[in-house]
This record gives sequence, C-alpha cells and structure tokens, in this order.
Amino acid sequence: MADTHVRVEARATAGQAACPGCGCWSGRIHGSYLRFPRDLPTSGKLVVMSLRVRRFVCEADSCSRKTFAEQVPGLTRRFGRRTERLRSTLVSVGLALAGRAGARMSDAFGVRAGTPC
Repeated sequence: MADTHVRVEARATAGQAACPGCGCWSGRIHGSYLRFPRDLPTSGKLVVMSLRVRRFVCEADSCSRKTFAEQVPGLTRRFGRRTERLRSTLVSVGLALAGRAGARMSDAFGVRAGTPC
C-alpha cells in the first residue's frame, strides 16, 4: 500500500462552529467521528484521507437541530463524499466533455466518476 497510496490524517481544531440551522455559534462539543473524503490523486498515487471532525451541540432553544458536524472550509461540505478540489475538477470535466468521454477522462485521472457500460 505504501507504494501506491498517500495517507493523509487530519483533524479540525476550530474552537467553535456555526450551526447550519440557525447560524448561532457553539463551542460545546458533543463528540467526534471520522470522515473519509475522496481526493484527487497526487504524483500518480491514490490519496487516502482520514479527517476527524467534531459534532457540536446547538445551544439555541429556537433551533430544531440538536447537534451538527463542523465543516472544513475549502475541503468539505455537508453530506459530501469528495473534497472540494475533486468535486470542482469533476464538474469541469463534466461540463467540458460530458457523458462517456468525461467518465474516460476521470478514469485517466484515477478517479471513478461514473459506471462503465
């Protein structure tokens, strides 16, 4: 695995985060979990990322959310399984080539973007 993969382990360290439901800031941590967003290959090697993010408690009584997960700006988005870098690259390939040609180009990058026929 060492010859074909680059392993990246990271964790978010912000002291507080804004609730996506009401916008209130919270520093009360509920817990944490690991995310494994896909990223573009680097130097021809697959990037395996393990990102530890925290769950915060929303302290606003009027908010329907009880907890929410922090996001890393420029790297992740809610419910995203890809990094922003990979997502924007696939969007560019899709807009330029579309369909099967786009899927073949993304395969050349080492990123699977669709199901082959």
